[in-house]
Amino acid sequence: MAAVPDTRHTKTDQELAINIKKATNPDETAPKRKHVRSCIVYTWDHRSSQAFWAGMKVQPILADEVQTFKALITVHKVLQEGHPNTLREAMAQRGWIDSLNRGMGGEGVRGYSPLIREYVYYLLAKLSFHQQHPEFNGTFEYEEYLSLKAINDPNEGYETITDLMTLQDKIEQFQKLIFSHFRHVGNNECRISSLVPLVQESYGIYKFITSMLRAMHSTTGDVEALSPLRERYDAQHYRLVKFYYECSNLRYLTSLITIPKLPQDPPNLVKGLENELAQIQGHYGQQITSKDEQIRALQEQVNTWRTKYEALAKLYSQLRHEHLDLLQKFKSVQLKAASAQEAIERREKLEREIKTKNLELADMIRERDRALHDKDRLQGANKDELEKLKRELRMALDRADNIERSKGNELSTMLSKYNREMADLEEALRLKSRALDDAQAKIRNGDSDLEQLLRDKEEELEVYKAGMDQTLIELNELKLNQGDTDTVIDGQIDALIMANLDKINDIIDSVLQSGVQRVDDALYELDSTMQAGNQNASPSYVLSQIEKASSSAMEFATAFNNFIADGPNATHAELIKAINVFAGALADVCSNAKGITRLATDEKKSDALMNGTRQSASSTVKFFRGLQSFRLEGMDPIQKTDVVINSNNEVQMNLQKLNKLVETFAPNTGKLAGKGDLGDIVDSELSKAADAIAAAAARLAKLKNKPREGYSTYELKVHDGILDAAMAITNAIAQLIKAATVTQQEIVQAGRGSSSRTAFYKKNNRWTEGLISAAKAVASSTNTLIETADGVLSNRNSPEQLIVASNDVAASTAQLVAASRVKAGFMSKSQENLEQASKAVGAACRALVRQVQNMIKDRNAEDEAVDYSKLGAHEFKVREMEQQVEILQLENSLSAARHRLGEMRKISYQED
Repeated sequence: MAAVPDTRHTKTDQELAINIKKATNPDETAPKRKHVRSCIVYTWDHRSSQAFWAGMKVQPILADEVQTFKALITVHKVLQEGHPNTLREAMAQRGWIDSLNRGMGGEGVRGYSPLIREYVYYLLAKLSFHQQHPEFNGTFEYEEYLSLKAINDPNEGYETITDLMTLQDKIEQFQKLIFSHFRHVGNNECRISSLVPLVQESYGIYKFITSMLRAMHSTTGDVEALSPLRERYDAQHYRLVKFYYECSNLRYLTSLITIPKLPQDPPNLVKGLENELAQIQGHYGQQITSKDEQIRALQEQVNTWRTKYEALAKLYSQLRHEHLDLLQKFKSVQLKAASAQEAIERREKLEREIKTKNLELADMIRERDRALHDKDRLQGANKDELEKLKRELRMALDRADNIERSKGNELSTMLSKYNREMADLEEALRLKSRALDDAQAKIRNGDSDLEQLLRDKEEELEVYKAGMDQTLIELNELKLNQGDTDTVIDGQIDALIMANLDKINDIIDSVLQSGVQRVDDALYELDSTMQAGNQNASPSYVLSQIEKASSSAMEFATAFNNFIADGPNATHAELIKAINVFAGALADVCSNAKGITRLATDEKKSDALMNGTRQSASSTVKFFRGLQSFRLEGMDPIQKTDVVINSNNEVQMNLQKLNKLVETFAPNTGKLAGKGDLGDIVDSELSKAADAIAAAAARLAKLKNKPREGYSTYELKVHDGILDAAMAITNAIAQLIKAATVTQQEIVQAGRGSSSRTAFYKKNNRWTEGLISAAKAVASSTNTLIETADGVLSNRNSPEQLIVASNDVAASTAQLVAASRVKAGFMSKSQENLEQASKAVGAACRALVRQVQNMIKDRNAEDEAVDYSKLGAHEFKVREMEQQVEILQLENSLSAARHRLGEMRKISYQED
């Protein structure tokens, strides 16, 4: 157990070193806030700054002027906001800080040498002050100083104020040097960032000196003795006013901190003390005069309370008797309640045991399904391995037969050749033998020429015999070398296979790393305060996304196990596709889960959902990283398969936990599973949506044919524009419903396999509920749009209601498209048609909104036809105040309406 804190400590030290390196990089920009903040937080977490100083010393900050200057800025901020131990431990680092000044002669290459020398001088002066006055913190807070030390000696207070004013003068000197070194052309961001701690520190010292001077004036009352301090205080006040004014003109600095605003003239401490004494005397006189009145009032109250007490005493005796009677009745009721409570506890205990048994049964079913899956997978793997081995054996036998056949043919050819040569040699030998016999006969006859010819022929015969022997030796060597050649060829083939397998592993590692990067990006957006997630997401849609992520995780695990089982003959296309689909699904879960946190009823519920999403994403990253080739190296296939199964189980468990958390945002989900054939329900809802669109189109046609007597030409033009835009919306929605039906049929056909439509819908029940909810929303929002349009034409509804209804139609159609996109195949033509239909609906809704906005604009232009230049000054001011009051009322009404809308949406998602 001790190894866990050591590992965590090592990790935080590594993160600290990285943050120091990034904060002191050679780029001429300000040190990033997050890097400096991480160093400050480290000192608070570990109550020490030793690791920070050690990390600073190992950085090459003396190699570049900008790095040295940024290191001084980082050290200054850590001294200001770090743990109190940081100031005490910094005393031992003054020699190192002073060493940063060495080698900084002249202006330097980039003009930072004078700034570095002055910054080192100021930091050493600050540390010397804190060594003399250890009761001060890094930002010179007055309240904390008083809580640590009470000043009773005026001389000590005088000395403290003098030291603070001296340090304030050094700040004044340093900030003037910074302003004088600003470049007219180029980036001054790094120089400006050094003003941030100076502004904060100078303002803290100013507030402290002001409070201390007031306290000393109140305590001593010696105005003349304190006049040198007041004069110095007034001079510093004017310099600070000028300093803060110059800082407020730096746009980059005002984006980092709020510049303090001081009055033009310093506060009059003596006059303030006189006013305070006068107020004290006035209060004392008022207290004296009010005491008599208080005495009379108290006497009257005593008499009143005496009368009330006597009445209460009588009432108490009466209530006492009633209380005793009620105690007797309460005891009898309590006995009955105890027996009832015992029965309730027994029932709850039985319910808990039933739930426990149900969970155990679910676990056993899950284990059984897993065992069956492992059995089928192993049988399939063994069968594939056996087929592969048989195929390799047949190929090896064929190759051996071909080699043996070719070598046999070659050998028979060579044997026949050498047999012919031997026959020729034997024939030549016979001829030579006969010639020899003839020569011997001639020798006997004494012919010397024939003897010479005989010797020549014998030498020729020896040459032929040596050639035949050499040929036989080469033939034997050829037979021996045939086996070595086969071995070399097999080795080359194995090397090529291993090289190809290494390349495939590198490709898979790269794809896994890209999946890790994609999920890491989703995690960053999940934790980022700048990203709000998908604000249009609903709980049912998030549940379908979680279901997709779970199935894609299972498909990825299956594809990776097949990749392991196939070995060198494995195909990696399906695996790469599974990785990309899984990573994308998990990223969608993160974005949409963060979006529904807006529906949380309290902070605890929102944090639980964020933590569940974060755990799912982290386990996915761990899943991807654990399957990289260098981590699986040295394992046999069974061990690799176990790693895949265990990691997949962890991801599935986290997704199930997240699924339960999302269900709390929509507790009524999952009720369609017991309502019959889900396929029929889906078809019915899509058909109802199509019927609703057809009815809406018919109603619009009737509205267009209504009598138009009593309308002006402008009103008829507006009415026709609204009706045309509404009819365009209904036509576009009709095309959308047709495209959604085609897409739905394609998804079911591709996903059900050999099972039925009902089984497919039950298997993907979350997605099915989201699809049904989206279809209902499309039909409902379309009917609402037509009702609202009719009301606007009849002056029953306002144009703003029509805009809201149009936006509702666009949102519901987007929900339907998103529900289909979850299960749509890659590069699906029908899904593409559905996307185009959704864009057409959005364009039609925007056209209607523009038409209504133009109508509102014309109406407001008629109402605002007021010539304000003819109003008097008083009347103009009254009108202006009325408008401001109206704006404030409308803003309050808008805020309250948005709050009510948020609460209504929370309830609507729970009821859907």
